[in-house]
Amino acid sequence: MEGAAAQSGEAGLTDPWVALEPGADPVARVRALRRAHDRFTGGGAVERSVRAVVADSWRRSARAGVGPDGSAGVELTDGDLGPYRAEHPLARVMPVVRELLGTFAADGAHLLAVCDAQGRLLWVEGHPTTRRRADRMNFVPGARWAESAVGTNAPGTAVALGRPVQVFAAEHFIRQVQPWTCAAAPIHDPRTGRVLGAVDLTGGDGLAHPHSLGFVQAVARAAEYRLALQTPPGTSHRTSDDVLELTALGRAEARLLVGGRRIRLSRRHSEILVLLARHPEGLTGEALLCALYEDESVTPVTLRAELARLRRLIGPGLLVSRPYRLTAAVESDVAVVERRLETGAVTAAVTAYGGPLLPGSQAPAVVRLRHRLADALRTALVARRDPDLLADWAHAPWGESDLDVWQALAAARPTAAVRSRLAELESELAAPPGWWRPAGADRPARPERR
Repeated sequence: MEGAAAQSGEAGLTDPWVALEPGADPVARVRALRRAHDRFTGGGAVERSVRAVVADSWRRSARAGVGPDGSAGVELTDGDLGPYRAEHPLARVMPVVRELLGTFAADGAHLLAVCDAQGRLLWVEGHPTTRRRADRMNFVPGARWAESAVGTNAPGTAVALGRPVQVFAAEHFIRQVQPWTCAAAPIHDPRTGRVLGAVDLTGGDGLAHPHSLGFVQAVARAAEYRLALQTPPGTSHRTSDDVLELTALGRAEARLLVGGRRIRLSRRHSEILVLLARHPEGLTGEALLCALYEDESVTPVTLRAELARLRRLIGPGLLVSRPYRLTAAVESDVAVVERRLETGAVTAAVTAYGGPLLPGSQAPAVVRLRHRLADALRTALVARRDPDLLADWAHAPWGESDLDVWQALAAARPTAAVRSRLAELESELAAPPGWWRPAGADRPARPERR
């Protein structure tokens, strides 16, 4: 959460996450918010009457190049939406979401919506008249409602922050959405903790109440509980001990799920498992030594000691030698991204990409894999020219100084903020060699010429 969000007193609310306290005059509050919104979009100043969580979101929206008169775009059309939605983990919890929230939405002239982690709406259901009104602002399945696309809104801001949030009237960044009020809560993967998407309740001013925020949060927790009880798709023919789940993207130390146990690995053990997952046929001691250590003076004894410690950590029988290999299948987030890229599913690949592979690792083979995966994603993004996907990458820690992506974003969405950031990067690139490196990376964003 950004620092300003901690200053809850700015909005004068007891609970900074609730948009309108009971007893407050909604009409007067709307007038004050519209004035504050006009002032911010006109000159960038935020009035103290604006809640800190909203002020932070407005600033993020402006940095992403969102304009107050913009609108949502439909990213997943009928041909893509059906298969993507059917395969999404949240499809398995829609029955419980509908059971808890569907009737309330329909009876109250509200909408129930569920989005993925990128803010794409997968389901929008509820009162027919309300749906027709929402259609006019593209609040429809397949539309992208991420903050980087349409600014402050409950589902997009909930997945951006990873916590429940309520957005009232003119707190929405885009004016077209300001007649609406919404409350949303993120749904997390109970095994990894990663945000899968959010459940949202959208309607009129009556939703600006603490009860609506608590309601969607309770529905999200019920969905997470249901996910925890279910067997992941595609593994019904396996026991939980037959597959290892490795999460290594965007993490200094990988996490391994073994038979229901979560194990946080050391950096060296993370590197070893990433490499063995890449080579199910196994690696000789000499090959593994070369892949892990830049220092040629490291002896095989050092490697054997690391492997012995790893074997004790993950359990008996999972790591064997001659050659060194894992005896169980491994599903890694690296492999998921690669498979999706190979099939041309760029959006799905970006969704699965949690960040650079073991960013602190200097193991030669890991560094090569990290660069290869990031370059493949960047190449696909630039070729796709989707401004929302480019904006997500550019505003991520690993993309803040990625010149090629910012150039592509400036071509696809030439806002003043984007052009300004691109000019800064081009100025930095013209500085003396060796002084600049992009945030969160260990090499220049643009490959060096040789």
